Amino acid sequence: MSTTTHRPAGPALLDLPGQTHVAEGPLDLNGMYLAHHAFRRDLASFAAAAAGTPVGEIDVWRGLAVRWERFSHVLHHHHTTEDDVLWPQLLDLVDADGDTAGRATLEAMEAEHQLIDPLLAACAEGFARMADRPDEETRSRLAGTTRQACDVLGEHLRHEETGALPIVQRLLPQEGWDRVEEAAGSGATFARTRFLVPWVADGLTPEQRDTAFSSVGNGFRVLLWFTRRRYARETALAFRYA
Repeated sequence: MSTTTHRPAGPALLDLPGQTHVAEGPLDLNGMYLAHHAFRRDLASFAAAAAGTPVGEIDVWRGLAVRWERFSHVLHHHHTTEDDVLWPQLLDLVDADGDTAGRATLEAMEAEHQLIDPLLAACAEGFARMADRPDEETRSRLAGTTRQACDVLGEHLRHEETGALPIVQRLLPQEGWDRVEEAAGSGATFARTRFLVPWVADGLTPEQRDTAFSSVGNGFRVLLWFTRRRYARETALAFRYA
């Protein structure tokens, strides 16, 4: 049986398209919700592009392969941060709280990551092959794999938003969340950040962008200004048939 402790309200949290729950509480989870929104958006576009891009559009397939590499790098880092930094802290906390249901939820998070990884690897292989030697059989297989990845990751994100993030807000102290955010930001090169900033902002309203950037200062706003056109061109190429 878990205990319930009152915790103070935190910052205003985003409720973005596709998001299934807003876990209110003291911690700023907007970075998590922004990442989830971008993952959903891109995977839906990848699935549509894999199904709709003609085999002979080699420049588009090459653009898709580049976009997939960038997308999958962000997703892999996101999951690694959760597996190495977030879930271990929460497992200790739910055990101390006597929350067996919470432990089951967190163990499911780790197991779901293991289901997603092979699908991402298969997608990477498919996009790389289509960028090199495109053929209809590979395109057809890739269309099915990207759709499956979209569905499986979508269900995982739903489960995380409705099950795991409320546990974060209920039990994780600010210093624990700070460790998660520090790990999430580690290893970021300028080239990666130049992609990440407009990628996160893609599809947000001006009000949502203001909320997204409110805690990171003006540097990201300036970077968005200088990177958004290049990002838009690359996105238009990759998802021309999405």
